[in-house]
Amino acid sequence: MSVFSYHLVKTDYFSALRILFSSPKSRNISGLIHAEIMTVMTLGSPIFSPSRMLIRQIAVFAQWEDERDIENFLAKDRLGKILSEGWHTRLTFMRKWGKFNKFEIPDETLEFENPNSPVVAVTIARMKFLEIPRFIHWGRPVEKLVRDHPATTLSLASIKFPNTVSTFSIWKNQKEMTDMVHGHSKVQKPERHADAMKERDRKDFHFEFTTLRFKPISEFGEWNGQRNIIPNLKNN
Repeated sequence: MSVFSYHLVKTDYFSALRILFSSPKSRNISGLIHAEIMTVMTLGSPIFSPSRMLIRQIAVFAQWEDERDIENFLAKDRLGKILSEGWHTRLTFMRKWGKFNKFEIPDETLEFENPNSPVVAVTIARMKFLEIPRFIHWGRPVEKLVRDHPATTLSLASIKFPNTVSTFSIWKNQKEMTDMVHGHSKVQKPERHADAMKERDRKDFHFEFTTLRFKPISEFGEWNGQRNIIPNLKNN
């Protein structure tokens, strides 16, 4: 089975722009199936604020044939060497909802052996341009819900122009995440995610969209001064 990775790194403006405009091609990198390179955004921040788009912060979501390919990429590739200075986690696929081209996402669903295992959730979508205002209206309350949820240890959004948007979140366990999805969390306005999903079902915001759930295998490096961001990882 393939392995996924999620990378975060802070760099200078010039390097960040060069990375964004020179996305890696799978044919040029051994073992790479597909990668999406995006600019990090702060979940829930005002649309026209400096914190909305953090130009110097890069997020990379990638799928690989195996972990050895990740090691080689980080050690030998120009982009990989930059990413190796940041933080990343390696992920085993568990289940999906929806579809997204270019990634080779399995159809089968796997179950967590340990209900207390940490969970990583990734959403990625290609937006319909005319639906962006409506998406922002329904999406920002969900961003705030995930950002402020006591069961997340890291959560962020990212974007690649013109219309790719994504979210990444680490959850203490599957139940906490599932409760959030269905509006059962013990927080203020817990129904925000469920309401947004109903609106998406009524009239889709996206050309393509998928929600992916992963079991984290390992994590490396540091992000915003923090290490060991994924809880109980060594016990799983």
